[in-house]
Amino acid sequence: MRGLAQPVVAAVEGACVGAGLGLALCADIRVAAAGARFATAFTGIGLAADTGLSASLAEAVGPSRAAGLFLLGDRFGSEEARDWGLAHRVVPDGAAADEGLAPARRLAQGPALAYAEVKRLLRGALGAAPEDVLEREAAAQTALGASHGHRSAVRSFLDRDRPVFEGH
Repeated sequence: MRGLAQPVVAAVEGACVGAGLGLALCADIRVAAAGARFATAFTGIGLAADTGLSASLAEAVGPSRAAGLFLLGDRFGSEEARDWGLAHRVVPDGAAADEGLAPARRLAQGPALAYAEVKRLLRGALGAAPEDVLEREAAAQTALGASHGHRSAVRSFLDRDRPVFEGH
């Protein structure tokens, strides 16, 4: 899922544990219900990690907090998930699916090429030298600036109209 060019939205209701947490962290945007519960749970059953969680959790919350979550098996709720950057929004219980569909629908109408570039840039930015990040961003902007979608969006902006991205 992380490698998809399209944005991925996850809606979390209830328990999000172990591999479920790993899958949720593959999403670009996560909407969590207020009562959602999260944990790694692997060491509690004599395992380490899977679904790429050792990398994605450390990337999301930092290596020290990730180590504590793995080694101690600490559980955490949706508010902590949001505060730590694991959830984009917290919504009332029972509303995560519907609230997750709203950004998914919005993204479905947007500039697919730009979304793919944002995802690619974000994946390559962590740990990269600032000059490499700037170089990749400049290349992306140059390519996207020459795209039909960008030209059409600028035209819409100048006409005080909302852009429509065809072919996404």
